[in-house]
Amino acid sequence: MSGLRKSLGMIDIVALAFGAMVGWGWVVLAGGWVISAGIWGAVLAFLLGGLAVIFIGVTYAELASSMPITGGEHTYTHRALGVHVSFICSWSILFGYLSVVAFEAVALPTVIEYLIPNFNQGLLWNVAGWDVYASWAGVGMIGSILVTWLNIRGMEVSAWFQKLAVGGILIVGTLLMLGAILYNPANSDAVQAPAFIGGIGGMMAVIVMVPFMFVGFDVIPQAAEEIDLTRPKIGIFLIVSLIVAVAWYAGVAWSVGRTLPLIEAQNSTLATADAMSNAWNGKWAGVLLVIGGVLGILSSWNAFLVGGSRLMFAMAKSHMLPGFLAKLHPKYNTPVNAILLIGGLATFAPLFGRKMLVWIVDAGGFGIIIAYTCVAISFLVLRYREPEMVRPFRVPAGKLVGVVTIILSLSLLMLYMPGMASALTGIEWLIFLGWTIFGLILYGYSMSKYPGKSKAYMDAEIDAVKQLNVEWLKENKLL
Repeated sequence: MSGLRKSLGMIDIVALAFGAMVGWGWVVLAGGWVISAGIWGAVLAFLLGGLAVIFIGVTYAELASSMPITGGEHTYTHRALGVHVSFICSWSILFGYLSVVAFEAVALPTVIEYLIPNFNQGLLWNVAGWDVYASWAGVGMIGSILVTWLNIRGMEVSAWFQKLAVGGILIVGTLLMLGAILYNPANSDAVQAPAFIGGIGGMMAVIVMVPFMFVGFDVIPQAAEEIDLTRPKIGIFLIVSLIVAVAWYAGVAWSVGRTLPLIEAQNSTLATADAMSNAWNGKWAGVLLVIGGVLGILSSWNAFLVGGSRLMFAMAKSHMLPGFLAKLHPKYNTPVNAILLIGGLATFAPLFGRKMLVWIVDAGGFGIIIAYTCVAISFLVLRYREPEMVRPFRVPAGKLVGVVTIILSLSLLMLYMPGMASALTGIEWLIFLGWTIFGLILYGYSMSKYPGKSKAYMDAEIDAVKQLNVEWLKENKLL
């Protein structure tokens, strides 16, 4: 095993996954959901889209409880589909993690820009039509250094920070929803959003965005070896975090639709903040909500740095990436070089402006869905090939769930294809192609320098897991 320390409890893993899923998007996008589908259309879209993501989540829950090893997908796909698919899956989702961490370094100064008038000072240059200012980039770089330092200090420090941030988000969200419940639309002369807009088409416009709002629950399998819970509870609380996130997004959509008149939603840059101001009849409430959005940025940032560094660490341990990335900090027992590499890339990200990072995030999202598809296939393959595999958290009707999840994952992949509303642009395809070529070069080098070592290492890791599972059966008097 990796030697990482078990330090995450029940609240820690729910906060880790929920915080990863709830970033900044709920603050800026909720108005668009209501405009596209209406109040209840948006709510229903999130409930239906959330159900699809939960299907993917339950496959992760079963596999994470069966193989609680750092790296998550890295191990599942190797056991089911072999070392080559394991690399494809791991490299794909690693791109997604890196893109989100880098984007949060851009989101933070964007929020500060909203709060502080004349914040942008010291024009540096223009990238893809976006002016980059020294003050703007500096805030993002300082934030990245802080989050990286917290992660190096240990999982306990990261988990403490995560709980604090998620607690703040929940307080702000509760105030938004309570304000919406108490709000009386009759006091406003503006036209409220109707229950439904655009019928099925309006709901589909929202459902297209739903899977991307839930990316992040998969950081739990990445840190599974550091979770100090019983095997079944790892799976249970992964699903709990998803259910909480579905309820969160549905509640935000309803609250914004109820408190923000349609004309205001159409003209708002931060619809959720404006809805909060209306709900409590004061600008202070909107500022408070933006602060909640800042906490969302930080919690997502922290969680994806945790997930990405653990995956990079696992890939280095199995000779797929340079060995120095497998180094643990002598005092804090964290994968220090992997954290520094991801954190370092994020620190320089603000210098490239927002537009460039949007392209990278969109391309990274495609990588994440590739990984989800690989995991869904692995789940089904293992149900057929290893029916007696120890599954502390066992999904009912597993083969049917596997088939449905593969179909859902492939459907999500189609959303990125040309002709679809959320299709990748030409430059985004080039970015993804560049990442793929870079990965193939690294993988080819590793395979030639360490022939057979990746497979041997991961086979040994799977054998160790099988032995641990036998011990788990004995401990629970099931053998």
